[in-house]
Amino acid sequence: MKKIDLKKEYQQLYGPSAKEAGEIEVPKLRFLMLDGKGDPNKSVEYQQVVEALFSVSYTAKFLVKKGPQQIDYGVMPLEGLWWADDMSAFLQGAKDRWKWTMMILQPDFVSDKTVQAAREEARKKHPFPAIDDMRLEEYAEGRAAQILHVGPFSDEGPTIERLHAFISARGAKPSGKHHEIYLTDIRRADPAKWKTILRQPMR
Repeated sequence: MKKIDLKKEYQQLYGPSAKEAGEIEVPKLRFLMLDGKGDPNKSVEYQQVVEALFSVSYTAKFLVKKGPQQIDYGVMPLEGLWWADDMSAFLQGAKDRWKWTMMILQPDFVSDKTVQAAREEARKKHPFPAIDDMRLEEYAEGRAAQILHVGPFSDEGPTIERLHAFISARGAKPSGKHHEIYLTDIRRADPAKWKTILRQPMR
C-alpha cells in the first residue's frame, strides 16, 4: 500500500515559521467547503459544519485506502476563510456579523465520484444537514503572505499586524479573505500551544 504525507508534499504551504512572515504562491487546490455566518464560538451550525467536513473527509480517506488505488494518507487540517460585508466588523471582532467558509483540502487522487460516495456513506452514520450543502471546489489564492501563530485565537492580533506589516513592506496590499489553517486539535491541547497558520492573499 502506498502511503502519502500530504503535509510534507505541501511543506511550503503548511510549514511556515512563527518567527517571521514569508511570501508564497498558492496554487489551485481542491477543497470540501461549507459556508456559514455568525460567531463560531456560539453557533451550533458552525460545530455541525466542522463535524460534517471531517466526517466526509475521513470517509473518503478510507474509501481510497480500501479501493483499487490503495493509497493511505492523512486527512488534512481544518481551514477557514473569514470576512464580513463591512470589514470593520471583522477587524473589530464583531463575531455575530462574521461570515466564513470552512474547508478541508482533498488530494488530487480523491475523485469527484469518491467524494460523492463518501457523502452518501457519511450521511448514513451522521445525518448532518450540512452534508447536503457541502461542495467540492477549486480555490486559488495566488500570491500570499503567511506566518505561524502559536497561542489562543484571542491573541492573534499582534501576529496579524506582523503579517500585514510584511505585506506593506513589499509594496503590496491585503486582497481577498483572511485565511486560517488549524494545525492543532483544540479539544485536547493547551491553548498556549495551539498552532494556527495565518495567511493573507496580497496584490
